[in-house]
Amino acid sequence: MNLKKYFGPSTLIAAAFIGPGTITTCTIAGVKSGYTLIWAMVFSTLATMILQEMSARLGYTTQKGLGEAINSKFDSGIKRYLTFTLVISAILIGNAAYEAGNLSGGTLGMDLIFGEFKYWVLILGAISFALLYIGKYKWIEKILITLVIAMSISFLLTAIIVKPDLGDVFRGFIPSNLNKENLLLIMGIIGTTVVPYNLFLHASTISKKWKNTANLKDIRTENNVSILLGGLISMLIIITAGANKAALTDVNSAKDLALQLQPLVGDSAKILMGIGLMAAGLSSALTAPLAAAYAAKGLFGWSEKSIQFKSVWMAILGIGVTFSLLGFKSITIIKFAQIANALLLPLIATFLIFLCNDKQLLGKNVNTNTSNILGGVIILITLMLSIKTFLII
Repeated sequence: MNLKKYFGPSTLIAAAFIGPGTITTCTIAGVKSGYTLIWAMVFSTLATMILQEMSARLGYTTQKGLGEAINSKFDSGIKRYLTFTLVISAILIGNAAYEAGNLSGGTLGMDLIFGEFKYWVLILGAISFALLYIGKYKWIEKILITLVIAMSISFLLTAIIVKPDLGDVFRGFIPSNLNKENLLLIMGIIGTTVVPYNLFLHASTISKKWKNTANLKDIRTENNVSILLGGLISMLIIITAGANKAALTDVNSAKDLALQLQPLVGDSAKILMGIGLMAAGLSSALTAPLAAAYAAKGLFGWSEKSIQFKSVWMAILGIGVTFSLLGFKSITIIKFAQIANALLLPLIATFLIFLCNDKQLLGKNVNTNTSNILGGVIILITLMLSIKTFLII
């Protein structure tokens, strides 16, 4: 069996969205609404598969990142300045918010393992800075991803042990509970899964790894398997939290997050959740600044060794550390980051679909009518939810 067909650049994307934000948001969804918001995760997973396939196809066909494709398409005039302003603003806001959530989540994990300490985020920030600056972060990222996978298996086993009502679980696949109280939760689920910066990251990693050694069928297979696996893990977190609603009346701390694993590992749940949160936070804390830097690199034609490239990831990392130190609750920062990403999604997705219909860029690999319809539905739904969210916040 050729594992490259199932695990590759898309695996990194799945690992990037299985971060502290996913664990926190899905836990809150399960505690607050039981299994009734599983449908939102199903929608988010399908949307991620569709949009990430476009990004991967763009990267493979053009051998460019999404930023580079935007740069080549809008090469002069007012459209260029307007486009660059919108995209850069979205990248800075979305990635900075996400980075704050990543580091805050990692801090929650450190609290569970070693005890509460106000400046854990500085230690995590320093580790992230050193690994990004040296550029030798991939080996430790593999270790961290392995730890996240171990915790994910724990959620699977816990979901089996707690024996959720399967009828209620299956009813959760039917859209419901779309009320004011749950709207921010739904936006959080979308924002933690369909991550805008992953669209930039995927195109860049695909263009680096796959040249003439694969075909689009292989890339689509890898994309679908990885994203489906990530979506399944997220659903399991909702299910385990929903099954523990009696014990988990609210989610305000890392200890609350750990309670849902108690049926599996008892008192060790705190350590297991701590390791998972720390690993998820640190691995995601590496990808968010890099994605922003790659996006800016493509837009402005910088090299990876340039001071401009390094300045972008340093800025994103610095903003994340700063917001984590401001005294906001880690859970609050994480929830805000997911909602911010969901609000920005329609803008980035629109640029992606526009580029994927350009025959000069993709030739015969442009979007099919089906891809355009599905992409349009995703944008329409997220745009409607964004507007409703703006009206209530």
